[in-house]
Amino acid sequence: MRGSASLEERLREADRYFMGRGSVREAALRIARLLAGEGIDYAIAGALACAAHGHERLTTDVDILLTPESLRRFKASWLGRGYAEVAQGLKAVRDTQEDVKLDFLLTGDYPGDGLPKPVAFPAPASVAEEHGALRVVSLPALLELKIASGMSAPHRMRDLDDAMRLIKANGLDRSYADRLNPWVREKFAELWALAQVVEDY
Repeated sequence: MRGSASLEERLREADRYFMGRGSVREAALRIARLLAGEGIDYAIAGALACAAHGHERLTTDVDILLTPESLRRFKASWLGRGYAEVAQGLKAVRDTQEDVKLDFLLTGDYPGDGLPKPVAFPAPASVAEEHGALRVVSLPALLELKIASGMSAPHRMRDLDDAMRLIKANGLDRSYADRLNPWVREKFAELWALAQVVEDY
């Protein structure tokens, strides 16, 4: 949604989003159909993946996990045909039909601060799960990426909050940490403890 949108327009879009009819969801479905039709492996990440795993929050963009080669293929075929670069040389594009930004996360890159660490963005085929019409990053991979991002980039505190709310929404046991990369297990335990707090309002 454009930054100049009024509060009323933003609230209407939020209503559509939570009813499953917003422009962000439409943009996700559109790119998913296109990538599947091209035989390109992908996995939806970010807030839409959180929603698929039980923690729904409003978002204004679509995060998509691709390999670098797949992103090159997509741009070569579809820039100027319903998609436009946000800025020259950047990974992100804009769905010009829905006016929604698509952020591409590339296999081999690192979450958070972008610096090398034991957790990297995986190949989409290795973590994608079918959720309705979308292929979505699996819960263990999503938790690893969210926690690694928040650990390495203090300005990305929302990623840690997302991880904590995913733990709560899925009723995860503390032992779920064993399914994650050892580098994030201690932070998972901290977030697990926070997820056990009972809110009385």
